[in-house]
Amino acid sequence: MIELIVKVVASYLIGSLVGSLIVGRLRGGVDIRTLGSGNAGGTNALRTQGKGFAVWVILIDIGKGLLATRVIAPLPLSGVGLADTAAAAGALREWLPVACGFAAIIGHIYPVWHGFRGGKGVATLVGVLLGLNPLLLLLTLVTWLVMAMLLGFVGLASILAAAAVPLYVIAFEIEPRVPFVAFGLAVALLVLYTHRGNIARMLKGAEPRAHRLWLFGRGR
Repeated sequence: MIELIVKVVASYLIGSLVGSLIVGRLRGGVDIRTLGSGNAGGTNALRTQGKGFAVWVILIDIGKGLLATRVIAPLPLSGVGLADTAAAAGALREWLPVACGFAAIIGHIYPVWHGFRGGKGVATLVGVLLGLNPLLLLLTLVTWLVMAMLLGFVGLASILAAAAVPLYVIAFEIEPRVPFVAFGLAVALLVLYTHRGNIARMLKGAEPRAHRLWLFGRGR
């Protein structure tokens, strides 16, 4: 249990290193939270700072999720046991990757290093899914792309893609199923919450569409 706590905290702290704010400081102190939508994620970085800036932001934010699930979660800690019995240790090891991944996402959204004002967690979620199961990531990305092309809203596509994660775990019998379904449900609710502003703007008709992706908006 001590190992679980240590690794979850470490993953949160890694997640708190927000890509846009790191790149912004290296680029002369740019804080994109004062620009555009005010969000510290890749979409706002692209809209306000351009492709070069956004690429580095997305790479950092994806990397955090991958680091949490593939490096921190399985990292052996000398002298610190997971549990007293082999069965309990095995069960906790199944939960470690999703717990560390979720902690990294929380860190990105509420970064301790940046006044608890971060992004919406989508890019870090991509890294987490890559670390957990590449098939699950592929299915989620395809869902996002299809929804973005049909609906034209990046935020709505992100919400629907996140909501599909637990469904894909069940449909494709991805193991360990219980930890992955729990993670998927938690992520779906979290992404819905972080995009509440997008939902409000969509209801008001004020949310901009991604015309380059939207099938019905190309050429406008």
